[in-house]
Amino acid sequence: MSRFTNAFPIDRSCARRPVIGVLCCNEFAQRPIQAVATRFVRPLSDHAGAAVVLVPAVTDACDALALVDRLDGLLLTGSRSNVAASRYGAVDADGPADEQRDEVALRLAAHMIEGGRPVFGICRGLQELNVLFGGTLTTDLHDAHHNGAEDSAYDRQFEHRHEIELLGGLLGSGRETVNSVHHQGIGRLGADLNVEATAPDGLVEAFSARPCGADVLAVQWHPEWALDGTAKSSASHAFFARIGAALSERAVKLP
Repeated sequence: MSRFTNAFPIDRSCARRPVIGVLCCNEFAQRPIQAVATRFVRPLSDHAGAAVVLVPAVTDACDALALVDRLDGLLLTGSRSNVAASRYGAVDADGPADEQRDEVALRLAAHMIEGGRPVFGICRGLQELNVLFGGTLTTDLHDAHHNGAEDSAYDRQFEHRHEIELLGGLLGSGRETVNSVHHQGIGRLGADLNVEATAPDGLVEAFSARPCGADVLAVQWHPEWALDGTAKSSASHAFFARIGAALSERAVKLP
């Protein structure tokens, strides 16, 4: 075995990086596949100091209780699909569904939160967490501030931008401009969630909670797209910094 350890040496003087699970989506490329955009993964390593494990959105392959024992945190990513209306008591909702993603996201997030692990959400992830906390979603969004541009070229999807008001919590204070690519948004805010940011039309753009001793933090915009260049956002940097801090806090509690 020495030939392998010599080729890939391990620096045992360094502390283990915290492990964060990143939820995949069900996509189809001639056959069903598990997919997650690389742009969600890189900031977790580069800005939050985490090691990333992809979690399949396959209900009979995902043992939530087993994963809670192995993950230090969880990120629910954005997706091209919408949360099914039945999950929040509505009759119908626009857009494609991914009900296996719904089931895995809600079940795993619930067990992680109850187990005192930090959970974070981006776009669809914010919507899933709002539903988990008993809130509802809406597709009645103000076109001047929110749009769904998944059918445009990849490098143009996040060009639509609008102002948000940061309310002085975990993500800072003041006004910033962020991107907007979504079909659903928060209708009724879930119980015990604290609003961190709003759009000009009043739509909740970020919320937080700490129900079981660890952070729950989610944003409606795409902070992974707003870390560098002309789209740079201090609130987006603060989002990933908070992930890093929460994972470090979790690591300190480990025996």
